[in-house]
Amino acid sequence: MDTAKLTGKTATSLKSTYDYLFNPESIAVIGASNDPLKPGGRVFKNIREQGYKGALWAVNPKALDVQGMPTFETISSLPCAPDLAIVAIPAKFVIDTLQALGDKGTRAVIVLTAGFGEKDAQGKEVEMKMLMIGKAAGMAIIGPNCSGFLTHSYKGKFAGIIPQLPGRAVDIISGSGATVDYVMEMAEGRGLSFGIVLNLGNSIQYSVEDLLRMYDEQYGPKNARVLFLYMESVKNPSLLLTHACSLIKKGCAIVAIKSGTTPAGERAAASHTGAMSGSDTAVQALFDKAGIIRVQSKAEFIDTACALVACQGTLANRNVCVITDAGGPGVMMSDAIFRQGLCMAQFKDTTLERLRQVLPAEATLTNPIDCLPSRNADLIDTIITIISEEEKENVGAIAVLIGNSGMSDNAPIYAVIADAMEKSLIPVIPMFTSLATAGEKIDHFRKSGRVYFQDEVSLAVALASISRQPQIFAPLPELSGYDREAIAAILKGQNQVLAPQTVDRLMRAAGFKLPDMVTVTDRADLEKACAVIGFPLVLKVVGPLHKSDVGGVRTGVADLNQARVAYDEMMTIQGATGVLLQSMISGTEMILGASREDGFGHLIMFGLGGIYTEVLKDICFALAPLTLSESLKMVQKVKSFPILKGVRGQKAVSIDQVADNLARLGLLVTDFPMIKEMDLNPLKGTFENLYAVDTRIIIDL
Repeated sequence: MDTAKLTGKTATSLKSTYDYLFNPESIAVIGASNDPLKPGGRVFKNIREQGYKGALWAVNPKALDVQGMPTFETISSLPCAPDLAIVAIPAKFVIDTLQALGDKGTRAVIVLTAGFGEKDAQGKEVEMKMLMIGKAAGMAIIGPNCSGFLTHSYKGKFAGIIPQLPGRAVDIISGSGATVDYVMEMAEGRGLSFGIVLNLGNSIQYSVEDLLRMYDEQYGPKNARVLFLYMESVKNPSLLLTHACSLIKKGCAIVAIKSGTTPAGERAAASHTGAMSGSDTAVQALFDKAGIIRVQSKAEFIDTACALVACQGTLANRNVCVITDAGGPGVMMSDAIFRQGLCMAQFKDTTLERLRQVLPAEATLTNPIDCLPSRNADLIDTIITIISEEEKENVGAIAVLIGNSGMSDNAPIYAVIADAMEKSLIPVIPMFTSLATAGEKIDHFRKSGRVYFQDEVSLAVALASISRQPQIFAPLPELSGYDREAIAAILKGQNQVLAPQTVDRLMRAAGFKLPDMVTVTDRADLEKACAVIGFPLVLKVVGPLHKSDVGGVRTGVADLNQARVAYDEMMTIQGATGVLLQSMISGTEMILGASREDGFGHLIMFGLGGIYTEVLKDICFALAPLTLSESLKMVQKVKSFPILKGVRGQKAVSIDQVADNLARLGLLVTDFPMIKEMDLNPLKGTFENLYAVDTRIIIDL
């Protein structure tokens, strides 16, 4: 490139940070050397040999020549400010180097050097100085302790492999360089290819979410259709949600690992919802809302990515066809498919007839199709063709399990499978077991850019994982009976635990159904209140937060005498200020709740009441706000869901009405984030008649 064109700032004045980091017209490696075993030497060699077309400069005061490329003694002697500088020098020189790059006019720097915040408190202080220099100069800083970037423009990594397989099937954004290197090493052995690979090291300026935003804003045909995220912390949930949803709508599937999760233990929370939402609950709810497939290990990521690549992002349906050359693997995969909630496809009569005409008499026609160890390439090709032509509306994926029987050459079989993966109307996913006896042939298959599995159970699990990819729902519709202005007026000036009368007004303004209720603070008013509500009724102490724990609830109160006894006993409870009388509601009990999580917003909880929630922990969480579809999914997710439909003579409840209550709760806490915790415990009733029998609301401004 003609460096004369790069001497002024005008040519790059309209560039974005993305341009400088991903598509630089010039790169300077500070600390470039002739030793390829050093980070500066390795990264310079990779950029030089891997097709970078821009101006590449080495800065090294001790070398007149670095790998035959232009070499400069100082940053100030460079012909102009490089778009991107990659720093690979001892830690003690980094601050002065960043200052010099800022003075030169450089706009992006990747600091490979380690020994800062990951080491000690003094290193953290140096990182703050680095950040201040970058901000003052308008210079983006990636790292320190970063292993580099791979982009479509340059290969600027010093550690790990430089991917060579065709296809660019997966892009990666990671908070850890080592994780990136381990994943690529494992994944390339399975045929996964990589395009953009980014890691942040110590992330002093940019988080995974920030790079996700840049990636989304520039996402196009050159990018992979699978994106892997590795995160050790979620720093900006809103940014992650926005750009993950945007990417998925553009056709990019996202698979993520969030590490660093540990049991939360007991939580100091006043509500059931707050106490039951563990440390990882908000992260899972965020990923679900964003449409992100969450996995727990590198191996699970690779399996899921292979399934996504082979299935081009999704399964058309949950029915799987299995073609095998041995009975055992087919049975094991069939078992795994059922365990994972998928289905073995049932073939049409015309399909069975066509299979009967081509398979040996001893072969199994029904799913799984066992075509015996004597199979050959022509037979495998014919079977795939028949299934693809006959069952394209019925089968979501064709799994082909091939060993090495020694009765025919596997190379042609692998070739027809590779061709089918490209051309079949139904996604074809292979599982090869014979790495010892057919390793070279499998390696040839892999180098063509085709993915494969090594275990049939892992294949079934991966297919189930992508079939359960969280759905991104439409915006929330307006809900009838929900009065924002009235709610705002009720909450104005409120703090801490809301009084029962305030809760009653707020819930009615939000459109919830409440049973008839009256609060009594003087025993002389008890008889009149009982007449208004009618028997049987429920009495609840007013004042103490956890009423049941202090004996402050009486149900089934049948007459005035029982009401008086209960009233007198409750008013002796410490902190009692009155007694709430409420009409008694029969039916199924549910618990709905909301708990505010810093940075994430509110978690909404749903479960059936009593032992289902307290003992069995049969509950689920989602991130507010909720659409009606999301709410329905929550209700259907709990194991005790069939109870809501009515069992053993118990009356059913309206699932749509439960969903309405969940959506209403999500809207309320989203509109009024000062609500810290909230429980509807229980929501109770039958059919459409569901009442918020007891509601607790805690305000924290």
